[in-house]
Amino acid sequence: MASPGYRTFGSLGGPDVQTSGEPRTRHPGKTDRVSSRRVGAGDRDGGSVTIHLLDIDHVGIAVEDLEGSVERYRTLLGIEPVHRERVEDQGVDEVLFAVGSSFIQLLGAIGPDSSVGRSLATRGPGLHHVAYRVRDVAAALEDLSAQGAGLVDRVPRQGSRDTLIAFVHPRSMGGVLVELVQPG
Repeated sequence: MASPGYRTFGSLGGPDVQTSGEPRTRHPGKTDRVSSRRVGAGDRDGGSVTIHLLDIDHVGIAVEDLEGSVERYRTLLGIEPVHRERVEDQGVDEVLFAVGSSFIQLLGAIGPDSSVGRSLATRGPGLHHVAYRVRDVAAALEDLSAQGAGLVDRVPRQGSRDTLIAFVHPRSMGGVLVELVQPG
């Protein structure tokens, strides 16, 4: 059973189960049509949270063989890359696959000293981070800092796809590296 204030959504066309007084919403990721009071969207009741999560931007996956992984995703999942970019200052090559309004991001390390290179050396391939799309990454960082969250980045930096990004330390997010992405 869902906790008070949380909503559980029906599965594959089934009815929605409502556990709060909020209107039913079939697609919680469609922020343009949904109140920011939905689970995890920011704007705490009476508080000052300014994060305003818009959507899951992407899931970052560290891979040892980028081209082999791209082919595996094509073959097994039937999806095609929509974007490729080398991000020199992060030391990675990325390939994006569109999935709904989000992306799967495959990350190949340019060298062993990059964040992804170190992650591959210590943890091996797999989930690297989860990225949330936000309206204002600087405001989100300010709010998280005020709440005592550990930040990898104190100020936004340039990301791929002409975005501004910042990372939140895994110790503040239950062991998951979180990226905040402000579209360009």
